[in-house]
Amino acid sequence: MFFKGQSIVTYTIWAILVVAVVIAIALNDLPIAFVGLATLALTVVPLVMAERFHLKIPIYFYAYIVFFLFGTIFLGEAFDFYTRFWWWDIVMHGSSAVGFGIIGVVFTLLMFEGDRYAAPPMAVAIIAFSIALSIGALWEIFEFGMDRAFGMNMQKSGLQDTMTDLMVDTVGAALGAATGYVFLKGRARRGLPGVIAEFVSRNKRFVRRRGRVLRYELGHRTAREKPPEGE
Repeated sequence: MFFKGQSIVTYTIWAILVVAVVIAIALNDLPIAFVGLATLALTVVPLVMAERFHLKIPIYFYAYIVFFLFGTIFLGEAFDFYTRFWWWDIVMHGSSAVGFGIIGVVFTLLMFEGDRYAAPPMAVAIIAFSIALSIGALWEIFEFGMDRAFGMNMQKSGLQDTMTDLMVDTVGAALGAATGYVFLKGRARRGLPGVIAEFVSRNKRFVRRRGRVLRYELGHRTAREKPPEGE
C-alpha cells in the first residue's frame, strides 16, 4: 500500500489535517472542515497517480509536496497566513516554482526516454524552466478568474501581487532548472540534485536511456569520446 513508508513530515501533516477536520465538524465549522478534507485529498492525489503509472516518488520530495499543499491551502487560505505573514506568499510561490522546475526536469527525462538521442542538459533545463514558469502563469490566471467570478481576494493587491508572484516564480523556476542542469552534468548528487538522482534510481525502467548516458558521463570519459558500439 502506497501509504506505507512515508516520512515523519507527511504522517504529521496527515494527522494534523485529520484532527482539524474532526474538531471542525464537532464545532460545526464546515468551511474549515471542507478545506481540511480537500487538502487531505489533494495530498493523496500524487500517490494515486504514481500508483496508476507505476512511478515511485522519492519520499522526501513527496513530503515537500504534502507540506506545500498544507501551507498554501490549509494554512494559507483557511487560517489566512497570506494576510498574517507578508512573506508567506513569497515562500509558497518560490518553493513551488523550484519544485515545478524539478518536476519539469523529471518529465523531460521521461519524455526523451527511448529516443535516438538524449536531450542536452541545457535543453532539459530550458524545458523545465518553461514548464515551471507556465504553471506559475496559469495559477495567476486562475487567481484572477476566481476574484472576478466569485468576488474572492486571491490577488490581494492586484497587479502588484501578480507581478511579484511572477518574479518570484521566475527565480524559483530558474533555480529548479539549474538543479536539473547541474545533475545532468554529473556535478552534484546531494541536496536538490539528489532528488532527481533518487527519482532516476527508483524509476530506472522509465529513464533507462538517460541512465546509460549518466553512467557514461560519470565514467570520467571525455566529452568528445563516444561510448563503445552497443553500450
